[in-house]
Amino acid sequence: MKGLDSRDQAFTQTTVVRTAARWLALFSAAIMATACSSLASHPPAPRVVDAPAQRYKIGPLDTLNIVVWRNPELSSTVTVRPDGFISTPLVEDMQAAGRNPADLSRDVEKALAKYIRDPVVSIVVGGFQGIYSDQIRIVGEAAKPQAVPYRQNMTILDVMIQVGGMTDFADGNGAVLIRGAESGKQYSVRLKDLLKRGDIAANVAVMPGDIIIVPQSWF
Repeated sequence: MKGLDSRDQAFTQTTVVRTAARWLALFSAAIMATACSSLASHPPAPRVVDAPAQRYKIGPLDTLNIVVWRNPELSSTVTVRPDGFISTPLVEDMQAAGRNPADLSRDVEKALAKYIRDPVVSIVVGGFQGIYSDQIRIVGEAAKPQAVPYRQNMTILDVMIQVGGMTDFADGNGAVLIRGAESGKQYSVRLKDLLKRGDIAANVAVMPGDIIIVPQSWF
């Protein structure tokens, strides 16, 4: 710096470094305070929920094995189209999504009764996807963000195993669970304690329609 001797230059450089370090510390503290306040604003997710037993509802892209007793030429394996409909031999454009397999079987029987006597139909679901409103979605720093079909008595540990855990950049204990069944109420979940430290007390039940957001860690 022009006009300054070596001692003044050293003093000035030291002051600049200290000021920058002070601002960096304040900035880091502000970020931590914001993250902590965000986490503290959500109550912990309840470990147990009162999820009523429900029959599986067929969803788009589910695979249906339709068996017509004593009529193998009418039996088929079909995939539910994205619009929720299926087409089988002698049955065109029947709504499948949102129905349970037993009820859909009865409707196929009614449609086939126009062509064969006393049809007996069984439908077996494979490649489960479920309806969109029942799926559990996990986004953010999950290893494989995706929508997961809900299963009875499912927990957040089951979900995390299915998505392959978290990335190295995840703030697991800053994760938030949004409960669609409670009009979007938000809960905090401790994924790091559960997955990295084996704290089973951090495992909580999930419900159809839940959304799990895993934020990125700042550090």
